[in-house]
Amino acid sequence: MTAPTDAMNPDETLASWRAEEAAVRARLRTAPGVASAAQVAGRSGLQLFQALLAGEIPPPPMAVTLDFTLLRIEPGFAVFQGRPRLTHCNPMGTVHGGWFATLLDSAMGCAVHSTLPAGKAYTTLELKLNLVRALTEAVPLVRAEGRLVHGGRQVATAEGRLVGPDRKLYAHASATCLVFDQAS
Repeated sequence: MTAPTDAMNPDETLASWRAEEAAVRARLRTAPGVASAAQVAGRSGLQLFQALLAGEIPPPPMAVTLDFTLLRIEPGFAVFQGRPRLTHCNPMGTVHGGWFATLLDSAMGCAVHSTLPAGKAYTTLELKLNLVRALTEAVPLVRAEGRLVHGGRQVATAEGRLVGPDRKLYAHASATCLVFDQAS
């Protein structure tokens, strides 16, 4: 997590996280969608995410469906934030592992993508997820951080962590991504 909120108590951290998300969502396009080929052409991965965060291209439908959003992107680093909801729960009332996996896969994949030049794309080849604590609606927000570990010409790896405002770790993961030329 970022240093400024490390010293905050959980309530201050939660308020800070909510404010940061509100500022990002205010810039996003309201209607989700898929970026057109013209919107993607000539942009590096980092430039693509910067355009998304500036509201120039639509947020992906998956993020709306599962109630999470990209908050920050830097070369090799991505932060996503999500809200655990009843709609994400399994029959036992805890958040389904697939929600954890999607949030972490998004953060790690975007960390990889943020380092790719224009004309390159990636796909997750392998995802390893460790759920270390149950998650329920009682936790208002969680953050997934993805960090590039290795960025090669054909293969990239990343790691991720999912934490709550109280700094409790809910899951950690690693991903291997296949890097390839983007179809025209």
